[in-house]
Amino acid sequence: MYRVPTYKFFGPHQGVLYGRYDLLDRLRAYKVRPAEDIPPHKFETGTKNHEGLAGVTAAVNYLADLGAEFGALFAEDFPGFTGRRLQLKTAMAAIRAYERPLVGRLIKGLQAIPGVALYGITDPFGFDRRAPTVAFTLQGYTPRQVAERLGEEGIFVWDGNYYALAVTERLGVEESGGMVRVGIAHYNAAAEVDRLLAVVDDLAGHSRQ
Repeated sequence: MYRVPTYKFFGPHQGVLYGRYDLLDRLRAYKVRPAEDIPPHKFETGTKNHEGLAGVTAAVNYLADLGAEFGALFAEDFPGFTGRRLQLKTAMAAIRAYERPLVGRLIKGLQAIPGVALYGITDPFGFDRRAPTVAFTLQGYTPRQVAERLGEEGIFVWDGNYYALAVTERLGVEESGGMVRVGIAHYNAAAEVDRLLAVVDDLAGHSRQ
């Protein structure tokens, strides 16, 4: 069985529990009063989130459309898959192929800025083991200050611990505000990465003065 938060693939904040019917049938719903004693209804506490479900459908359709339009080059990587399942597989492959050079550009640019400390895999040969999300700190500024400055330029990032408290504590950055987190997506462009780097570089320059 799998539980998937659909906002991880551009959908709304909606959880999806997937499992074989026979396994779900044997699983006792012990934390909620069952609506019906058959899966999947016995895991529901009331009226379903219909608008959320519509959003999930739209997100899946969106990914399938991406696969149909941009995934042809990756079809041979997924033998045995056809139709929508193939479209979804090739969509994710196309997205990864597009995002990888962008995150490489971001990491290389941040490494060139004095005072920036990067966390996570920075070796391009290890990029297949990382997501296109980068966490960093900038000497002389709290992560919140960096995020606010980027926000003033219309560049939206996160700061703090992102609920990964144990990680920020182990890295020794929790007490100083955590880290700045930047996520690259397939709708970003190289020019946007360069604009972010320019703002961080400008901040670093002011810190050195």
